[in-house]
Amino acid sequence: MRNPSGTAPGRLPRGAVRIHLREPSDCETAVIDARIVAAAVGFRPADQVLIATAVSELATNILRYAGTGEIRIDPVRDGRRTGVRICAEDAGPGIRDVEEAMREGFTTCRGSLGLGLPSVRRVMEEFHIRTSAQGTRIEACKWFENPSAEAGSRDA
Repeated sequence: MRNPSGTAPGRLPRGAVRIHLREPSDCETAVIDARIVAAAVGFRPADQVLIATAVSELATNILRYAGTGEIRIDPVRDGRRTGVRICAEDAGPGIRDVEEAMREGFTTCRGSLGLGLPSVRRVMEEFHIRTSAQGTRIEACKWFENPSAEAGSRDA
């Protein structure tokens, strides 16, 4: 498996991994990169899967509703916490009703279960949506306590 950050496992990778989404194979790349970054910052395998699943849902939504967009995966540190921040951004038509879109089972796409955004919110500790007719930006972050991290340090 490739390592997009170029760091050894257990070390905080530098900078963001960016995946431009234009076709389904780009979603697969984003999922692989999410697992690699999550493993590199120290998440256990079960949490790596949760982070990769969140990226998969967000990337799939970008292709389905906007056609193209970008996923950025950032390793982050905030004091004793270490984590992964996901930013999904597109220039699509926006989400008409965010409250409705966050309800489990709601979908505007035939064949979808309507579990994507609610599941991302459920598995990540932080979740924010900004949407308009010019596009949507979703940021989500998952954290774990890192007792060896220097209190007050911050990397992003």
